[in-house]
Amino acid sequence: MTPAAEPATGVASSLDLSEELVLLQRTIRQFVEERLRPHEMEIEEREDIPRSLIDEMAQVGLFGIGFPEEVGGQGFGKLGYLVAVEQVARANAAIWNVVGGSVGLCATAISIGGDDAQKRRFLPDLLSARKIGAYALSEPGAGSDAGSLRTRARRDGDGYVIDGAKTFITNAPIADVFVVFANLDPATGPKGITAFVVDRGTPGLEIGPNDPKMGLHGSTVAQLHFGEMRVPADRRLGAEGRGFPIALATLDHGRMGLAASSVGAAQRLLEASVAQAKARVQFGRPIATNEAIQWMLADAATEIHAARLMVYDAAIRIDRGERVTRQAAMAKLFATETLGRVADAALQIHGGMGYMKELWIERAYRDARIARIYEGTSEIQRLVIAQGLLEEG
Repeated sequence: MTPAAEPATGVASSLDLSEELVLLQRTIRQFVEERLRPHEMEIEEREDIPRSLIDEMAQVGLFGIGFPEEVGGQGFGKLGYLVAVEQVARANAAIWNVVGGSVGLCATAISIGGDDAQKRRFLPDLLSARKIGAYALSEPGAGSDAGSLRTRARRDGDGYVIDGAKTFITNAPIADVFVVFANLDPATGPKGITAFVVDRGTPGLEIGPNDPKMGLHGSTVAQLHFGEMRVPADRRLGAEGRGFPIALATLDHGRMGLAASSVGAAQRLLEASVAQAKARVQFGRPIATNEAIQWMLADAATEIHAARLMVYDAAIRIDRGERVTRQAAMAKLFATETLGRVADAALQIHGGMGYMKELWIERAYRDARIARIYEGTSEIQRLVIAQGLLEEG
């Protein structure tokens, strides 16, 4: 084992990574600095990630990291995936979001719930980004309460017919493959929820326009509408009524990705804040000499360090085959709230210029806000953690 990396990479030096993961970390970091960050403002202004850039990301393996080689992945396990996510998150947050929606959620759901034939059929295209995936769980009346889905599926001959709607679906405008959750028997609540893999262009599937958002410009989001949409039986993931466990297990993985991305984004904000505190002179001296600024930096560094260790601990547990619902919830809660505090401090330290679109700080501030909402709000994470504790007692 070797030290995880030099402090400049933003990885805790007290946490050891294998030489293979250190090399992965440095390779992704270099790619982010040289190929992704130069496109940050372009993506923000166009509200679009160029397909050529997605192809470059695929060529370095960003979509396949964390998945086994036998299904088209790059290997490296969950820890490797989160090491990479942390580095990608140092660029415009929309860039990681397209990866997170496509493989962190869609491909992960297929990996968890699909049979061998379904994995061979869908995963190679998703993990190579030949196709982009989306995860269709949230509905207008079923966000935090994911068990009360109104989208309905009914058995019809050798397939299913789905009617309903989904909202806030990341990647929907550009996705080729959707994992859709629908209820076969709403009277049974979550026990009737079933998952299906649906192709873009399926008759009865209508994809809405890209919804305008406060942040994450470049990460497309839209509503889905299903009208008598027929899906063959071989597109069902798992048994009938097993969709809710698939959804929850997938969210465990997705929340860890969000936590890792929050760590990476917070680390970059901290580094920018340190540089600004040294360079900005007020009352004849750098503002870094003020104790109030020093405390902001110290608190940010401490919380980022703790969040990173929580993320990596959960990843190591998953790689050992453990279920990490509580650990994922804690990591997501703490890391995303840390990012919010660090983003606020960074804007404060940058002063008026931090509020201007000339700098990337104001974009990062806006982008950070959604992290405490999607894939389970902070309040839901606290419920998950508390329920786990109470059940143990």
